[in-house]
Amino acid sequence: MTDELRGIGASLTDSWPAFDNGVEEPRPLPAAPLPSVRPSVALLTDRYELTMLQAALADGTAHRHCVFEVFTRRLPAGRRYGVLAGTGRVLEALPHFVFEDAELAYLEQNGIVDRRTLDYLASYRFSGTIQGYVEGEVFFPGSPVLQVEGTFAEAVLLETLILSILNYDSAVASAASRMTSAAGGRPVLEMGSRRASEQAAVAAARAAVIGGFAGTSNLEAGMRYGLDTIGTAAHSFMLLHDTERDAFASQVASLGPGTTLLVDTYDVKQGVATAVEVAGTGLGAVRLDSGDLGGLAQEVRRQLDELGARDTKIVVTSDLDEYAIASLASAPVDVYGVGTSVVTGSGAPTCGMVYKLVARADSSGVLQPVAKASANKASVGGRKAAARRYGRDGHAIEEIMVTGPDTAVAEWTPQSDDLRPLLAPMVVDGAVDSRWVGPYGVSNAAINHGMVRAELPRSARRLSDGDPAIPTVDLRLDDLHY
Repeated sequence: MTDELRGIGASLTDSWPAFDNGVEEPRPLPAAPLPSVRPSVALLTDRYELTMLQAALADGTAHRHCVFEVFTRRLPAGRRYGVLAGTGRVLEALPHFVFEDAELAYLEQNGIVDRRTLDYLASYRFSGTIQGYVEGEVFFPGSPVLQVEGTFAEAVLLETLILSILNYDSAVASAASRMTSAAGGRPVLEMGSRRASEQAAVAAARAAVIGGFAGTSNLEAGMRYGLDTIGTAAHSFMLLHDTERDAFASQVASLGPGTTLLVDTYDVKQGVATAVEVAGTGLGAVRLDSGDLGGLAQEVRRQLDELGARDTKIVVTSDLDEYAIASLASAPVDVYGVGTSVVTGSGAPTCGMVYKLVARADSSGVLQPVAKASANKASVGGRKAAARRYGRDGHAIEEIMVTGPDTAVAEWTPQSDDLRPLLAPMVVDGAVDSRWVGPYGVSNAAINHGMVRAELPRSARRLSDGDPAIPTVDLRLDDLHY
């Protein structure tokens, strides 16, 4: 091949000579430019967001004031509540939702939008307002978990990015919450990075911690969000050495006797005996990754106690989900490690959240409610407020959905002590509230989730099919003296 063909952007060449069998070898394709990591997230979107913008700019409606709302119409089968996660990531992405030279060149070269639209995008910065449920909060069908307010042009462009983040992160956090609830206070660790794409793995680790997980194996998530990281050795490390004893000795020499030794590569009983011989009775933990975990945990606990390693903990892994964790409730298990199930939402990989226009200014500038009437996909028009009602025992009993005249809803605050408002400001005039982002935001979200889950009725922890943990009740302000 010539030097020119090896260069980036080389043109196609003539076909190569035919082989003896008469079949021509395909012509070599031009070398592709090396992929680059761009700071902009503006093209993490669907094309129709931009084509809608183009049409709205042309007909003069692009700058109408609008309110968009994120909600889900139903919970996945068997779920009593959902857990909101990802709002912090949305807010972190917002300053990077800009169209720089590379993005604008791509749009122009491919004829995706016209010049007027390109000019608008070149100066795009979100300057509107976002409010919503605090990250870690639980939600139910219809809950207005996020509201985006601004011009149509500003707000419509954010739809795909917001939904892609919230749908995935909330699915993971919801699954994680079910798992940590089933664990009954025993720590659960996230180790599913190899079962997701590389960036989804970081998002999943973050969301799992919001849902109650104690740590993650993912180092990028640990660095980016200040999460505790975990991990010692896999079966490959055991197999690398001539004997199991050699592998244990190497690990203990490197990491100390408080490490976790994987004891099921060969024979579990012999593995436990060797682990205690090598590390001593101060061995931190043993890990079981196969077999009948409940039965093995019983046997290993007895063996550890007989060997004097009474404080050595038992960690179990191997395709765990909330049902497997619940089945191990009576077993002497100290820590659970979960991979595939948590990063895939444990059977519900999305929350089905949608981003719908619920109010827009008419031609005279007055904000009017709008709603979709399609069968099975209807929405409720108008701005919403939301609150949660509590009984005398401190447990949540109702989700209150507040509707009515726009000004009344926007100004509404609960007038009784048994109601807690659920919407909090997150972006004001384009400025992001720093309480919800970075490591601090994740820590706040995890604490918040622990508190709000404890407020739900006991039925919320059931893993069987059933209705949402609490009902949603409509409150119309035009029927009241607010």
